[in-house]
Amino acid sequence: MIDRRGYSIEDFERQYNPRQAVPDHQGKIDSRVTASAEARCRIEGVYDLRYGPGAKEVLDVFPAEADGAPVQFYIHGGYWRAQDKSDVSFFAEPFTVAGACVVIINYDLCPDVTLPEIMAEVVRALIWTHGNIAEWGGDAEAIYISGNSAGAHLGAMMLAHDWEGEGLPADLIKGAALLTGVYDPEPVLGISVNEVIGLTAEMLDTVSPLCHPPRRDLPLLVPVGGGETAEWIKQTRTYVDLCRENGIGAEYMEVPGADHFDMTAAMGDEDGPVLPAILAQMGL
Repeated sequence: MIDRRGYSIEDFERQYNPRQAVPDHQGKIDSRVTASAEARCRIEGVYDLRYGPGAKEVLDVFPAEADGAPVQFYIHGGYWRAQDKSDVSFFAEPFTVAGACVVIINYDLCPDVTLPEIMAEVVRALIWTHGNIAEWGGDAEAIYISGNSAGAHLGAMMLAHDWEGEGLPADLIKGAALLTGVYDPEPVLGISVNEVIGLTAEMLDTVSPLCHPPRRDLPLLVPVGGGETAEWIKQTRTYVDLCRENGIGAEYMEVPGADHFDMTAAMGDEDGPVLPAILAQMGL
């Protein structure tokens, strides 16, 4: 029996399905796809570098101008079933201008793979980045991660991962920005997108950031849009509270008026609060 938390079926769908909550979402997606194509014409990029065996286990690197640059590693959203790294390359420009090296990854999408398999792919992408990013001017000892929506969920699970078990430093990730994430996957069981995602109750303990807080304290920014649904904001607050209860100095940030799709654009908005905060986290 699915707990819809007192909502009707329709209202529950709206609370947890951003495409239902934001009627003009496609225009916002199209706008950043166009901005990304334009950015790729202006800045240097190295595309489709393979980090693993899956069909979509490839990533793009936007090199730093000088060696030893901090690395911004980004995981796109799309409810684990949609979107592409090329949709978000618009934000690489302000980061590289500021002196960062940028990595934007793809991963295989549901239903071709399960959510635990996607998490394993992101682990491989971070291992690859640590081992290879120096070739493009990045500092393997200064990797910062970010992600939006489903990408923020995956980023949260990377903070909970045992990196020493991979033969890497426990502090592989030096800081993180998790934008408007899916921190409580349980409601996904009750909305239409799960027909594609294929999440099961048996997976929840493995894939829930609320069951797996970060392993160590680190600079952690957790923004959410003030224009998001009440339940989406609530789960962000719940994750921040969990982090703080576990000694993690998470910084909650509510962006006034921003809906779910505006929060992706916030990664490249020099006039908004998110981009400057991430750059400051990186020491830029």
